[in-house]
Amino acid sequence: MNGAVLEAQCTLQEACAADAVIVGSGLRTREIVRDAGLMSQLALDPARQLLGAQCSGTLVLAKLGLLAQIPACTDLTTKPWVEEAGVKILNQAFYAKGNIATAGGCLASQYLAAWTIASLVDLDAAIAALHYVAPVGEKEQYVERAMKNVQAYLAPKHVAT
Repeated sequence: MNGAVLEAQCTLQEACAADAVIVGSGLRTREIVRDAGLMSQLALDPARQLLGAQCSGTLVLAKLGLLAQIPACTDLTTKPWVEEAGVKILNQAFYAKGNIATAGGCLASQYLAAWTIASLVDLDAAIAALHYVAPVGEKEQYVERAMKNVQAYLAPKHVAT
């Protein structure tokens, strides 16, 4: 959308076998979800994978039927399309239930990252990763805010006591 070019790091089949899959956002998401051939290759399974979506990536999870009983977050542009797919949209930046998480707004990506790292590794690893990338002079506040948004949605074994 803004000139950034991303190259595939793996095939869709490899992604379907990954421990975690984060579906990003983009201008062509509505075209992608209308492509039955492409969508049929996305055999994502929240029983064995962490699944996350950022902004219009939430539409992909919705069209795959993965958000049928789960409210979700998305950006304001994508909101009507995800609602049309039958998903309740929350007015918040991050939400997760079980192994599925969604984030709304480009700057909410930190919440998806922290949730994924805390879920796959542990809470300390997520905190360390956020601290590393946080703006200088704001590190503690940045990490605290991010973890406040994420910790309520982590499995009990990953929550700080």
